[in-house]
Amino acid sequence: MGKPQLKVAERPPLLHMDHVEKTFAGDVVALRDMHLAVNEGDFISLLGPSGCGKSTALRLISGLLHPTAGRISWVGGQQGTDDLGVVFQEPTLMPWATVANNVFLPFRLQGKSYASVKDDILEALKLVGLEKFQNAYPRELSGGMKMRVSIARAMVTKPRLILMDEPFAALDEITRFKLNNDLLELKAKIGCTVIFVTHSVFESVFLSDRIVVMAARPGRVIRELTVDVPYPRHEEFRTSAEYAAYCREASEALQAAIGEHA
Repeated sequence: MGKPQLKVAERPPLLHMDHVEKTFAGDVVALRDMHLAVNEGDFISLLGPSGCGKSTALRLISGLLHPTAGRISWVGGQQGTDDLGVVFQEPTLMPWATVANNVFLPFRLQGKSYASVKDDILEALKLVGLEKFQNAYPRELSGGMKMRVSIARAMVTKPRLILMDEPFAALDEITRFKLNNDLLELKAKIGCTVIFVTHSVFESVFLSDRIVVMAARPGRVIRELTVDVPYPRHEEFRTSAEYAAYCREASEALQAAIGEHA
């Protein structure tokens, strides 16, 4: 059933962002002097207005971008190819491939045969409730099902860290709530660390034990909130006074971030 949950302060470190900056062409400063300590087992939400560098931070951690200044360091050295899973806002599935072959992609990039990892693929599909759709094609799936395939693909190698860039933003509220619930169950089962980008205060409070609030122009961290509520979290948490209080605190921090100018 995954690893036991340690309190935030007790978790061993996984990676650090130290004085990280990213400047794009035209002197566009996406991130300035960003610090972030990520611990094993954290569920961190990056919360902030559009243009505050949340997605840039994810791409830097993933290695898709390189910092202009500062450094990103993994404890114990550079991560391996199976240490990291990424889920983007769009499912980015290969339309010509079956669900199972889409989930196979990370293994294929590692040079493994389908036969050698077939059981892992089926296990990942079972975890997201799509084992009966392994031979279906993306065009036959709903938006929520496509996102489940994307999540299965990200977690099939049992990575230490999963990066998620607003994966549920385009979905209806009912589907979004269901996938929020499912994501917490999946995280508990595989015992990974998650960094999750969102614009939603409500989503960040329900999912996270740490909320990192960012301000734009230039992108930087201005506050961090700890949601000190144990997992598993269910619907009763969404309707509790405790949830409402955390949402109010996160909303106030987000409003402060929107009002901040360098």
